[in-house]
Amino acid sequence: MTAARVARKRSGSTTAAAAAAASNVPAASGQAAAVAAADDDSSEWRHIALEARPGFLIRRLHQIHVALFIEECAPEGITPVQYSILTALDQLGPSEQIVLSRAVGLDRANTADVIGRLAERRFIQRRGSRTDKRKKLAELADVGRALLTRLEVGVERAHERTLAALPAKDRKQFMTYLLKLVETNNELSRTPILPGRRHGARANQADSDGG
Repeated sequence: MTAARVARKRSGSTTAAAAAAASNVPAASGQAAAVAAADDDSSEWRHIALEARPGFLIRRLHQIHVALFIEECAPEGITPVQYSILTALDQLGPSEQIVLSRAVGLDRANTADVIGRLAERRFIQRRGSRTDKRKKLAELADVGRALLTRLEVGVERAHERTLAALPAKDRKQFMTYLLKLVETNNELSRTPILPGRRHGARANQADSDGG
């Protein structure tokens, strides 16, 4: 083979390789663009300001309400969770720990701790069920009932102050949306609230009579 023919053959091979490489460029560029677009989509949430995220705002509103509750009810030294247990007993009557846990959305261990603290202060009392001796019930004592009466004004004021920034006409709508969010996602909670345990329903009616 002459030197000229070898040179031509090498030149042709080089040209074919270059053409093949060039044909792959659009595909490679398209893949890179797709990856970049996916990265942009996945990182979009990271660019939303922390204080503009719903979960953060809900947590902050809860913190604000707790602060207002403590301020308004400071003389009695009661926490919002303790108040919830007392209110549940007032509405449900004598109840087992599991019933109270499901009524206020609190796990059983923390419910037991709150009941113990309230019993130490004699706001509630514990006794056996009149209909089933295996059951232990908690019930609101007269001292606890008197406490709820004293707390009524302060608690109402704490709730009003929590919503005070909203115009009066918007507060009902806000509460409607809030209730919708909670009820729709109730089962996703670690401690779902059971339907029928609210709004003054009387649990353990046989134990309530004469209690």
